[in-house]
Amino acid sequence: MREPLLHFLFVGAVIYLLYGAFTVAHSITLALATLGMIHVPPAPTEAIIALSILFLTAEIVHKHDGKVGLTERWPWLIAFLFGLFDGLGFAGALSEIGVAQGEVPLALLMFNTGVETGQVLFIAVALSLMAIVRRLPLTAPAGAWRVAPYAIGSVAAFWTIERVMSFMPSTA
Repeated sequence: MREPLLHFLFVGAVIYLLYGAFTVAHSITLALATLGMIHVPPAPTEAIIALSILFLTAEIVHKHDGKVGLTERWPWLIAFLFGLFDGLGFAGALSEIGVAQGEVPLALLMFNTGVETGQVLFIAVALSLMAIVRRLPLTAPAGAWRVAPYAIGSVAAFWTIERVMSFMPSTA
């Protein structure tokens, strides 16, 4: 995955889903791709990850508006599916680093442990910041809650378009 921010935005949106299913799924595809059992090109994988962020931000807005979305109907399924693609993205990052054949199991374990640790830390920081902000004596306009999901969704839409455009042959 080229931009770490893309992953962090994805993880931030996944806070609204079930973390366990996501973790299991991305561990599965990370292992399968690293072991060479499956291969998906990076550009489509990254486009799907960016599109999944856009989907999650729409789900956040719908949930706030009282609409039951797919993430509420099938949270484990959605988290698991998105985790599968996220694992493919991480596998691409791991393959860019390069791992000697005899070191694959240990590298996979350590890389996945680092990813999980980073995700947990990110979630802890995000939740802590949200708790701090909620305690401040601030009065926000009624629609201010929309700023975060719309900002995240805008970045995700841009990245989706950018990645889909990378599929197109250049006309240089």
